[in-house]
Amino acid sequence: MAKTEKRRTTHRLPAQIDRAVRAAEDKKAVDLTILDLRKAAAFTDYFLICSGTNARQIRAIADSVMEALAAEGVTPAHVEGYDRSEWVLLDYFDFIVHVFARETRMFYGLERLWGNAERVDVPAAR
Repeated sequence: MAKTEKRRTTHRLPAQIDRAVRAAEDKKAVDLTILDLRKAAAFTDYFLICSGTNARQIRAIADSVMEALAAEGVTPAHVEGYDRSEWVLLDYFDFIVHVFARETRMFYGLERLWGNAERVDVPAAR
């Protein structure tokens, strides 16, 4: 494996993360990435990171994720950045959803900061 290539793994994701992925995809989120942080001594188990092309789409992606999970009785413990819609963070304790504007995602580089985390392949839509 090349030094620049990140370890990727495929395994069954928790149902709530799978539902969040589908909700983000329904709103045409791009560059979906899942980081498994369980071995990275992190404060959560997973990051779901995705991007939208403009503020309206970013809010729509965040809304879709919140609505899909609320249908299961799950609400985020914390929501941050919704009004500015450059980086919306939805904290569900066991996982955190990050919805970025492309430029903001590049600037903060969560995938780079959490480089020791395993990338999980986003499951194909059913």
